[in-house]
Amino acid sequence: MARVAINVDHVATLRQSRLGVEPDPVTAAALVELAGAQGIVVHLREDRRHIQDRDVEILRQTVKTKLNLEMAATPEMVQIALRIKPDVVTLVPEKRQELTTEGGLDAALQEGALKEVVKTFHDGSVAVSLFIDPEPQQIKAAHRLEVEYVEIHTGSFCDAASLARRKEEFDRLLTAARLAKKLGIGVHAGHGVDYRNVHWLRTISEIEEFSIGHSVISRAILVGLDRAVREMIALVNG
Repeated sequence: MARVAINVDHVATLRQSRLGVEPDPVTAAALVELAGAQGIVVHLREDRRHIQDRDVEILRQTVKTKLNLEMAATPEMVQIALRIKPDVVTLVPEKRQELTTEGGLDAALQEGALKEVVKTFHDGSVAVSLFIDPEPQQIKAAHRLEVEYVEIHTGSFCDAASLARRKEEFDRLLTAARLAKKLGIGVHAGHGVDYRNVHWLRTISEIEEFSIGHSVISRAILVGLDRAVREMIALVNG
């Protein structure tokens, strides 16, 4: 059975639209855990467009499952993560103008720079995951970097406009997940996963954890956060 970790960034997005205090992603995280989620995910962006430093600091004190901090591999973010000590950091690419993360980190191209960042986190007793596209060279680079996890980018699969394309992208995900597992890397998956496409992804037994945010928070607006989380967990493990 795969774990479900919920990204509460979009709770903060709504809060920041008024620069106020509600809704609070910290409160949302507590409700998500009560509903059965096995992890909380937040992305502290360099421009602080949604999650704020204060959120991550309080979440570190209150999350009872696992706190996954998504971040760019910049000196500022590395120092923040080393101070806060999440259970795992997920290194992601980050562009200022993008609405959401548009693709995986090019670990193969940036292997030299990432090696020092990964070492810094390991020296600080923080586990590392890389958000990467489902490509063998990226999985192999992650293995050389000795990270504990990869989060395989499922966006191309989820956005596929035809059944044929979706099958093609599914095969890419399956191949990448199997290679990562063979190399001893923990396999996570996320980006664009929703209540309709997750039934494909749950058949990939190598995936240990799904990171899901937008679809769950969107559904929560209509049916409530507790129900939205429980329904997703049921679909993942149904």
